[in-house]
Amino acid sequence: MTTTPAAPHVSGTAVDLEISRIGGRIGAEVHGLDLAAEGALVPEVVAGVNNALLEHKALVFRDQRLDDAGQLRFASLFGELTTAHPTVPSVDGQPRILPVDGDEGIRANHWHTDVTFVRTPPKASTLRALVVPPYGGNTLIANTAAAYQDLPEPLRELADRLWAVHTNAYDYAEPKNETAAEHRRRFVSRRYRTAHPVVRVHPESGERGLFIGGFAQSLVGFGPSESRDLLRLLQSYVVRPENLVRISWNPGDLVLFDNRITQHYAPDDYGDQPRLLHRVTVAGDAPVGVDGGHSYVVEGDDAAHYTPAAA
Repeated sequence: MTTTPAAPHVSGTAVDLEISRIGGRIGAEVHGLDLAAEGALVPEVVAGVNNALLEHKALVFRDQRLDDAGQLRFASLFGELTTAHPTVPSVDGQPRILPVDGDEGIRANHWHTDVTFVRTPPKASTLRALVVPPYGGNTLIANTAAAYQDLPEPLRELADRLWAVHTNAYDYAEPKNETAAEHRRRFVSRRYRTAHPVVRVHPESGERGLFIGGFAQSLVGFGPSESRDLLRLLQSYVVRPENLVRISWNPGDLVLFDNRITQHYAPDDYGDQPRLLHRVTVAGDAPVGVDGGHSYVVEGDDAAHYTPAAA
């Protein structure tokens, strides 16, 4: 069914946005909102977008006319911004923008939550499509709160007590070329290991979600084999098809997703076709577990050069 864009309706302190769900458990498109229009993003609209983000976890804004400055301005409405990445270079002259460039070997074809190897990972991420391939190149996003609810009760009770060590330095797949190899060397040029609760309590909604993904490489108190088996079991609930939404990109599209309660994956299925996105991330706080414990650094620093939340 086709929806007709309409102007947002103001109700109380937030705007009732025109939204259509695109996944059964995650994902929605926001209609009738021009993110580049002067005066469009008033506080009531921002509050409405934030409410929708908490409900749907990932929001798609189609056919936007944003440039880099516009993307930075939009992302900053949800909090202080991080720099592009703790170890990987930014777009030239734009220290807060990470180029996600398939030609440069940056293909995030593993399930992960952004930058969980630091103590205070991003609150939210924005991705803006500049160049998209004629086929493939989609992004999958998973609802980790739904995954947690899917767990059998005994497994959920175990997960509530587990802590995982996340790191940026582990055995990646063999780089396909020298460009990809250089990207990997930069990625691990500064080593981080951080312990996070396996079940994170969302600081705004109070929902519980599985806070794991590709950077989670071991469980506190477990050996390597047991860690792999348990993490693989928990991750299997995250990537169930009913917990996913697939974003098909067009140039100009922008996606905002809640990094505290999602994972994402960009399938490497577009061959040598060009694909370029720009990422801007909002600084987040230290995750809190069911028992009230906060994440802590195991190895490395607090990444203060990357995120203001480190303070």
